[in-house]
Amino acid sequence: MAQRKGRSGLQSRAAEHQPNARRSMVACNRCRNRKTRCAGNPPYPCAACAEVGHRCVYSEAEKRVSIPESYFRQLRAQAQGSRRDEGRPLSLPNAAASVQSSPYNNVEVPLERDDWWYNETGHLFLNRSGEHHYVGASSTTHLAKRLNPSSANLALDMRPLYDDPLSLRRSAPRVLPQLPPFEYAKRLYWVQYVYIGTIFSLIQPHDFEERLHIVYSQPPDALSRESCLVYCQVLLVIAFGLMYSVNQWSGDDGPPGFKYFKHALRFLPDIHEEGSIFFVEVLCYVAYYMQNLNRRDAAFLYIGLALRMAISLGLHQEVLDPDVNEEDRNRRRRAWWSVYSLDRVLSVKSGNPITIHDEDIGTTWPQPTSATEVVPWPSVVLTYYTQLSRILGRIGEEIYRKKPRSGSNLLVSVQSITDELSDWLRRVPDRLRIDFSTLGTHINRESVSIFLHFYSCVNMTARPLVFYVIQRRLDAEDGGSATVDWKEGLSQNTVAVIESCVAAARATTLIMDAAAKHNLVATYGYLDGEYIFSAALLLVMVNAAFPYNTPNARAMEVSMNLLRSMADRGNTNLAARHSLLLELRSSIGPKSSKQGDAAGVPVTPSSTQQPTPSQNAVDHPTGNASWTPQQDLPSMQEISFNFDVNDDPGLWEEVLGQIDIDMDTDWIENTLKK
Repeated sequence: MAQRKGRSGLQSRAAEHQPNARRSMVACNRCRNRKTRCAGNPPYPCAACAEVGHRCVYSEAEKRVSIPESYFRQLRAQAQGSRRDEGRPLSLPNAAASVQSSPYNNVEVPLERDDWWYNETGHLFLNRSGEHHYVGASSTTHLAKRLNPSSANLALDMRPLYDDPLSLRRSAPRVLPQLPPFEYAKRLYWVQYVYIGTIFSLIQPHDFEERLHIVYSQPPDALSRESCLVYCQVLLVIAFGLMYSVNQWSGDDGPPGFKYFKHALRFLPDIHEEGSIFFVEVLCYVAYYMQNLNRRDAAFLYIGLALRMAISLGLHQEVLDPDVNEEDRNRRRRAWWSVYSLDRVLSVKSGNPITIHDEDIGTTWPQPTSATEVVPWPSVVLTYYTQLSRILGRIGEEIYRKKPRSGSNLLVSVQSITDELSDWLRRVPDRLRIDFSTLGTHINRESVSIFLHFYSCVNMTARPLVFYVIQRRLDAEDGGSATVDWKEGLSQNTVAVIESCVAAARATTLIMDAAAKHNLVATYGYLDGEYIFSAALLLVMVNAAFPYNTPNARAMEVSMNLLRSMADRGNTNLAARHSLLLELRSSIGPKSSKQGDAAGVPVTPSSTQQPTPSQNAVDHPTGNASWTPQQDLPSMQEISFNFDVNDDPGLWEEVLGQIDIDMDTDWIENTLKK
């Protein structure tokens, strides 16, 4: 038990399944990141990297240089004074020149370095080039690393979905690829519209058909920004349409539609050219496709460009000019709330700060475009989805970012956010609601997108508390002091938040399962994969720490099998995440029950029928035809908590300490202290 002192139950259990080997002093970056043994022999690649064909980089091997002894003493004296005054690392800009010109004897100096560059923290991952990649505390990847820090699958999770960066270079000439038939291209527009056309209003149907005629009837004008945007957007729409309509990746030329995406990039105007609403809409498409490719940094950069261009165009404020008609005003509103919502989603999901605060926005929601449009349905969907994105921004800022606060302040934020989610749920139109009793016969993609977003917000709000309680319970199990009832000793506040989080994970699983049966799952879509992985991760934790519960166990298996089904169709990122969860579940061990097994609960991922390439829909993952969703889901139509901010303040103080520091300058030092 002494080996676990000072470590969380989850981390210590995962570590027990890893080799207890000491790392070489010259370990390469990849082995150091994975915390595995490295037989380093620079400059030659180590055996682990050579086996998988990975580029082997030795950062430490490059930190020993020869300099004159007198120059070393001079630098050491300067460094001592400099560090006292400024606390900055030592810099040697002219050392090489001194080595060449000095006649004195040289001395081998191991350069001092700031340890944070070389200690693997919960926020830094090494990318393919050996550079550190930032992942914030609100990211599910960050949480997965905390649960199983030694997993090799985390490195795979950071790789692009299609690892061919040269194909995205813009040096190629602006030529069109072989276009699909005109009528088929029109159908592809409606395919992508089902998935993203209502939650992000980036192009209207009549505008697309007009631009499609241009692309099919005349060559592009490479000198015209407007012409390039037309061709770029049409190719992007075709790329998205193919991505969402083909659920089986075949061949080695990228995911469905990738060929059109890489050609679209060649038509994208330079960022220094004059901005426009059209340009903003195109940049949003590029950002979201990059996110689907798992090129997270590129997506974050492109959506940042889109939002700043929108701000420079004044889209975040209402137009006072009376000559601007209502149709143009609504286009500005739709474009603004689309880029705003996408920025919130991509920023918070990756753990990055949001780009603009709500108090700086004066734009109203889209309005009916004509007197005859009694129910402006696309505007309604956009509005309610964006309202959730606004709440998501609060979650990222008030829960996952470090600010001067106490446990009581954290509780107040959780209460305020859950109240806002409850209010949103009460106001959402009946047409958008999901009836869990009829999931097997009817569901629409707008409702799927919106309620996956809603339950994700519930999950992210409660996740720090759930993770803390699970850690504490696993530690109690190690010490033999765990209670039979996990609720024992917890306040009503704590129990309510945890139960809402677990119910949200089950609801996410049921919605995704129903969408799969109706062929409404985006196999390569970023958000669908993110939602089901987040739910599966939480359910694996809950099933490991809490007493056996049939609905939770069943939901965990369904979510795991959904991940595997999407992975089997070519989504390599979800394949890595599925393997990670299998590792984690094996390390910490879910609870089992004879009653649960007798009830026909699937207990292994192999219980799912293997998908075949001829099927378009993702296979039903339960392997149990008699199972119905309403058996496992309590009523979630009304979520409300009656919080007492003075209730159990000590627990919330401890939860606050478990949320990793995010975004501020002192996060490195504090993470190392942990």
